[in-house]
Amino acid sequence: MNLANLLKIALKALNNNKMRCLLTMLGIIIGVASVITMLAIGQGSKNSIKAQISEMGSNMIMIHPGNMQRGGVRQSADDMQTLKIEDYEALRDKTSYVEAVSPQVSSSGQFINGNNNYPSSVYGVTPEYLDIRKVKVQDGNMFTEQDIKSAAKVCLLGKTVIDNLFPNGEDPVGKVVRFNKIPFTVIGTLEPKGSNSMGMDQDDVVLAPYTTVMKRILAIDYLQSIFCSALSEDLSDQATDEITEILRSNHKLKDDADDDFEIRSQQELSEMMNSTSDMMTVLLACIAGISLLVGGIGIMNIMYVSVTERTREIGLRMSIGARGIDILSQFLIEAIIISVTGGVIGVIVGALASWLVNLIAHWPVYIQVYSVVLSFVVCTVTGVFFGWYPAKKAANLDPIEAIRYE
Repeated sequence: MNLANLLKIALKALNNNKMRCLLTMLGIIIGVASVITMLAIGQGSKNSIKAQISEMGSNMIMIHPGNMQRGGVRQSADDMQTLKIEDYEALRDKTSYVEAVSPQVSSSGQFINGNNNYPSSVYGVTPEYLDIRKVKVQDGNMFTEQDIKSAAKVCLLGKTVIDNLFPNGEDPVGKVVRFNKIPFTVIGTLEPKGSNSMGMDQDDVVLAPYTTVMKRILAIDYLQSIFCSALSEDLSDQATDEITEILRSNHKLKDDADDDFEIRSQQELSEMMNSTSDMMTVLLACIAGISLLVGGIGIMNIMYVSVTERTREIGLRMSIGARGIDILSQFLIEAIIISVTGGVIGVIVGALASWLVNLIAHWPVYIQVYSVVLSFVVCTVTGVFFGWYPAKKAANLDPIEAIRYE
């Protein structure tokens, strides 16, 4: 019996039991749709994290004072004063894998403009900080090296601060705002960036020369942190090693002494968040895959019922010359048709569900080709695997016993 005849017989048998066939497909449809939707949500989240980390500076390296012991007591990083201006200058002048370097000191307080006030933080940095953090000036200008040397009382405001200090929409450039009791002239505004992947408002920021914050606000002679950017994300490890060597030399640390500073790169953060995202995606896909397993069991169950109902038909076919392989193929084709058709509908439902998730919940989604291909492969394998045993049972029936079956 050729394939065309077997296919025709299988389709006729399925057509005779439309509702049962549809209900059998339902498990496959739900399973495939769930897998595609879960993978789309997971990949969308991963892409969103990558994009936001890239906006923050994917090649950024952060240096902070490290924990160390004094008199047997471990000191916290907040109490350490190990980073100096000399460290910043050494990194600026001696590194070969670092593209830009900026010191950072910060202070929190109340910004005041007339009757409007807003609690925020002022960050003391250099102009290179803009390139490191992928920040751009929207209006006005960045402060200059001369402003840094003279510790000028100038600043640039982020959008969140502007909205709270200038609620009527007036241009803040040229205006004077007070930080606590210190007047600052606004010389520029920053382009809005929104919240990052950790939910922090990147526009709630005020930038000023680091010398101004150190001398006029904090009255300190050390740095709270240093920000760098490697020449590329791939060179972050080499840049980190180079920074470590320079700082250890500057701090005159012995070979067996621990570092009195800590270095963190965006690459480490990216790898950690991607690993977490991948783990969650796999977990979600596995949970959704249970529906496929249930759907496969449904196929096996319905094929068993079909074999039992059509035992006499099988006996008649075999008695007039149908071979065991023909009977096996007939029932196997039925199982594959059910699973593949359910898979096609499941892909459509999964794509629609992903679109609705993005539309209603505003979650980032991204459907990859491999998830659709994987769904079809799993559907086919499910149909063959769960349809094989009932089909084999039908093929092994004794024709005489099958004809006598009531």
